[in-house]
Amino acid sequence: MPPSPRQRARLDAAVFLGPALVLLGLFFVFPIVVNLFVAVSEMNQTVRFGAFSGREAMKLFRPNPEALLGFELRPVFLSALSLTVTFTALTLLFFNVGLALVLALATTALPDRQGAFFRSVWLLPRMSPSVVYALLWIWVVDSSPRGLLNQIAMGLFGLETPLNLRLDHPMLVIVLANGFIGASLGMIIFTSAIRSIPGHLFHAARVDGAGPFSVIRHVVLPALRWPIGYITIYQTLALIVSFEYIFLIMGPARQTMTLAMLAYTRTLAPGIGAGQYAYGAAILLILIGIGIGLGLLLWRFIDMNRLLQRPRIETL
Repeated sequence: MPPSPRQRARLDAAVFLGPALVLLGLFFVFPIVVNLFVAVSEMNQTVRFGAFSGREAMKLFRPNPEALLGFELRPVFLSALSLTVTFTALTLLFFNVGLALVLALATTALPDRQGAFFRSVWLLPRMSPSVVYALLWIWVVDSSPRGLLNQIAMGLFGLETPLNLRLDHPMLVIVLANGFIGASLGMIIFTSAIRSIPGHLFHAARVDGAGPFSVIRHVVLPALRWPIGYITIYQTLALIVSFEYIFLIMGPARQTMTLAMLAYTRTLAPGIGAGQYAYGAAILLILIGIGIGLGLLLWRFIDMNRLLQRPRIETL
């Protein structure tokens, strides 16, 4: 007897969604549950399982809900929260959305081959290893006269004292480093959206006497509402947990101690207060809550539900 349509739909859902749900539970839900368990435990010391018997090691996992409920808003945590907000806002506004939109508009205005070549070059840092990209930035902002920025400033502009951006303006360094590589994703998505706009809209706007800026304002930007909304939400959630380039370029410096960096230094960084697993897990739980809240808030503010509605075809 063949399965009914409802049974067939359930079978299709199990076959196609089952593997994705298993991976989601294994690599996303399960770590969050473990993180919650550690956050309310007494794991505030380095765990060396070879030095403990099984029963003594399990004492570290003894539930202690007061550890999370009594989480201290220490000055270092408040400073990390402020730096995370500053880093996310500056990088998102000026680079991941702003610069990406400028690059997409500029490259689509060029001939196809030139625009494609420019986008390919801009994508090279994203395709290269993170360590290589970080080393290039360390060379650029090197405080010695051998640094690229100092070679330009002292050779072309006659600056006598070498610049030391990593010490004087550390936030600027990580914003620039993350922003230039982060703008590539928005550039590609915005470029695809611009190329999908029907050509007759541009011709009609030019026939009506619209200049380049009027075409961008009245034709291009309305068509980019969904891509801009998506990039804003995605990049916001990615930036608040950004860790890799900050650590590779600046290390665990106090001036760039974001929440992700603070959680790392309190749990794994040797010699910098490592071993405070419960405190680090509590920071990550707060970071997860901030991400969920920001995602829902931006989804509502951008009105993604309306932007994702199916197009309606009206007939007379």
